[in-house]
Amino acid sequence: MLIETVFRSEDLPTADRFDCWRELVGQTHAPLELRSDHREDFRAAQRVLDLGAVSVWPTTFQPVCFRRTPKLIRQSDPEGLHLSLPLSGALRTIRGEEEAVYGPDSLCVVDTSRPVDVHGGDGSSPHTGVGLEVPKALLALPRKRVDQAARLRLSTQEGFGALLAQLLTQLANGTDSYQPADGPRLGAVVVDLLSALIAHACEADNSLPPETRRQTLVLRIRAFIQQHLHDPQLTPRTIAAAHHISRSYLYRLFEHEEESVAAWIRRQRLEHARRDLAEPAMRSTPIHAIAARWGFPHAADFTRAFRTAYDMSPRDYRSLAHRPARSASLLQS
Repeated sequence: MLIETVFRSEDLPTADRFDCWRELVGQTHAPLELRSDHREDFRAAQRVLDLGAVSVWPTTFQPVCFRRTPKLIRQSDPEGLHLSLPLSGALRTIRGEEEAVYGPDSLCVVDTSRPVDVHGGDGSSPHTGVGLEVPKALLALPRKRVDQAARLRLSTQEGFGALLAQLLTQLANGTDSYQPADGPRLGAVVVDLLSALIAHACEADNSLPPETRRQTLVLRIRAFIQQHLHDPQLTPRTIAAAHHISRSYLYRLFEHEEESVAAWIRRQRLEHARRDLAEPAMRSTPIHAIAARWGFPHAADFTRAFRTAYDMSPRDYRSLAHRPARSASLLQS
């Protein structure tokens, strides 16, 4: 599990809730003025996930207006970008005479160095979303591109925006599958995705350093593989064709990873099949059907690969997984 700080307004006296949450938001993001019609009995919840220099904060709060004023900027500016992914309830920003509304299909970007009003929640309905804090200095982009970020509408429906939104949503749902040491690694992934997203939105992909372009392409390829694991025709050839690169370049990309592309596909398929074999709801599903579901059309090939990976046959694994005394230790191994 990642290192995280949890805030729940219900843990505090009613009179202290709004001021305590305002202080927490100021520490997480930047000093802000907050206004709310609900401050007398304010309700909010927030988790701040530590990803090294980057932080992610899933949150739910009653309607509120955040104000980043010129005076506050002069007093303190962490020189960061804040991104919000609305999950329930829109966000409305006001920058001078410009007004914009953001929903789950887009990311709201706020530059701590620029004045802005952000309205979250509507009437009596709370707002739920995921915030992201990234120091501008970490982004592998020319400063003029970073300065354009707050004026961009970044879509979460495709490409790098969809990958970033998927990662933020996954982290918001829980971090049990990670260790504290994974935090900085996830932070680096977030920075690479955001750099690529901004560059793409500015039509300036060539401004990205080669290593960042390589890493973001690998992330896109991994996401593509996960979506097509069930397809027995998923091969390096089809993956390369889908991303308009040669097979030799695909192999070179994965030379920098812990496994080759073929080995990673095989491990992902076996891991998904292993989970299905241990799933009580799928106990009556034939093993060959589970194998086919994860891209192994030939049962013998699946059994051989499974035995090589886990030192037992799929049948023996399923039998052990459904023995109450053994299942817990087996599934954790």
